[in-house]
Amino acid sequence: MNNFPVVLLTIVITVLGIAIDGYNCKMVQFIFGDSLSDVGNNKYLSKSLAQASLPWYGIDFGNGLPNGRFSNGRTVADIIGDSMGLPRPPAFLDPSLTEDIIMENGVNYASGGGGILNETGSYFIQRFSLYKQIELFQGTKELIKSRVGPEEAEKFFQGSRYVVALGSNDFINNYLMPVYSDSWTYNDESFIDYLMETLEAQLKLLHRLGARQLMVFGLGPMGCIPLQRVLSTSGDCQDRANKLALSFNQASTNLLQDLSTKLPNASFRFGDAYDVVDDVIRNPYKYGFNNSDAPCCSFYNIRPALTCIPASSLCGDRSKYVFWDEYHPSDKANELIANELIKKFRFTRADQPNNAPSPAPAAIAPSPDQEDY
Repeated sequence: MNNFPVVLLTIVITVLGIAIDGYNCKMVQFIFGDSLSDVGNNKYLSKSLAQASLPWYGIDFGNGLPNGRFSNGRTVADIIGDSMGLPRPPAFLDPSLTEDIIMENGVNYASGGGGILNETGSYFIQRFSLYKQIELFQGTKELIKSRVGPEEAEKFFQGSRYVVALGSNDFINNYLMPVYSDSWTYNDESFIDYLMETLEAQLKLLHRLGARQLMVFGLGPMGCIPLQRVLSTSGDCQDRANKLALSFNQASTNLLQDLSTKLPNASFRFGDAYDVVDDVIRNPYKYGFNNSDAPCCSFYNIRPALTCIPASSLCGDRSKYVFWDEYHPSDKANELIANELIKKFRFTRADQPNNAPSPAPAAIAPSPDQEDY
């Protein structure tokens, strides 16, 4: 599972048309991430403990049934992509995925519980680490090469956009938990160095596989998610976790700048929206929320209830809560964050009319037989 809005603040920039072997392919995205970007991969990992397959997940999305997203509605990636007129990349494990769909929509490899490090989230049993996601992407590339030939495939993949949005699991579900050896092998500074060395190798590998236009999104104040607050005696944000997020963001900024100057034709950017999310959490009323420290979906007064389940109690008005469960933001919070990012990073709408998927319902349905608490 992942832990914070901004890790996922994914998405792409401009859109170009590319003709591939007679196909008029749109600009597509390849998304690598964790539960904040997962659109259904973990749903097909039968042994994974990081699941969003039970009600009330997805209650405000489409038909209201669970769809693999760790939220009551859309992800930030959904919202930004829709606003830009980009297709939503399907989950890699979606059984309906074909070569044509890949060239029309791209692929989302994100997996709840995944991290930059292979060892992160191991107690979830099944999840895709970033290295595994890149391995799957390599297989995707070979599939397209066999379909359209190596030259056209190279044009397609070099012309696509790439999003990497992981990191908070490496802290919340690894380094900050004493059950993991990383927690006593490293100190704060050396652990971030370890993450950066690993991430650098992964981004270079993606570049060798064709990634030229790539964005890495940073961490938000992960010490302020409900799970972190409830584990503290005061209920306040955990300062150490927030400082680690800020250090990660600064180190990632430096890494992306360095890689952009050293790798041929690389445009690697870092998206840092820590301040935006921090302000939403610290000043919720300013943004139309009335709760930014507790989850909307929780098991009554038993906390932390790590996932939302059918027996959970739902808040009365989901649009007033920043967090959906102990880890993840609500649809309304994702919408606000996405809109802030669109303005901050000047994302513009692609010239692709009629290709955007239908948005989630405009009005959030009332909680079924639940009362606010």
